[in-house]
Amino acid sequence: MSFASDCKAELCKIENRRSCCLKAECYGLLLFSKCFSLREARMICENAAVAHRLAEAAAVSAHVYAEVRTQQRRRGAGAFSISIPDAEARMRMIASFGHTGREVSLRIREENFKKDCCVASFLRGVFLVCGTVTDPHKEYHLEFSTPHLHLAEDLAALLQRVPAAQLAPAVTRRKNGYMVYIKESSAIEDFLTLIGAVNSAMELMQIKMYKETYNNLNRVSNCETANLDKTYSAASRQIAAIALISDKVGLDALPEDLREAALLRLHNPEMSLREMSGRLSISRSGVNHRLRRILEFAETLGTPEAEAAAQRAEKAEE
Repeated sequence: MSFASDCKAELCKIENRRSCCLKAECYGLLLFSKCFSLREARMICENAAVAHRLAEAAAVSAHVYAEVRTQQRRRGAGAFSISIPDAEARMRMIASFGHTGREVSLRIREENFKKDCCVASFLRGVFLVCGTVTDPHKEYHLEFSTPHLHLAEDLAALLQRVPAAQLAPAVTRRKNGYMVYIKESSAIEDFLTLIGAVNSAMELMQIKMYKETYNNLNRVSNCETANLDKTYSAASRQIAAIALISDKVGLDALPEDLREAALLRLHNPEMSLREMSGRLSISRSGVNHRLRRILEFAETLGTPEAEAAAQRAEKAEE
């Protein structure tokens, strides 16, 4: 099962003990379904628990019968078709929530929420019937879809006013309707907790913590690797310079402090500046200064004056 399916399965186990909350959830389930119409329409649902909860909502809220039938889809996955075949029953159901079915634009009627707890129940119903949440291993994304623009805008406004959570929903146009979505992981956690999917919210938080820890460790590892690469690159240049000096004029041509640093680097190419400073009993900047002077000394060996000095040194040795 997917993360969204597990979340909805958890929500379908919740019992509304207050009649006001039961009506509010029924309102959310029906209003955002295709069944909320004077014309007979069918809604296709892949989740068996949600399909039966929608049928129960119709029976409880307006005492109307909702027909649930199983369907076989192209890829072999099971699905359920929900409809209210009786025209009078559809009118009675719509009227029970203060609608006429002839509205120019379908809107949320907030008089169906008697208390603050009813808003959470309503949002639970909305999420069950038209919402989904992406697996947090992949990304943080929660959305609701509806073919009605003003219904989408009303839902976004309602989400923004929820006092128990800091939600920042956005509305966008889709091919077959409109989408209200939330991208922030903390806001998704708050929403799932609000509607009663506590276990799913906890799972999301655990996945988020794991991803943050992994990313932090990965950043540290990359930083250490970059530092090592930088150290080895610098050390290779220094060793090449020391080898050039040794071949051209010999290390004895260096001042004593530079010769000491050159020999230490030559025999310890992997040693960091911090470790070298401990061995030489000077500061890290002092080590860096000595190595830089060695590089500068090696650069001068390619000049005519350096070549002449090297030839004189060879003749003196002979």
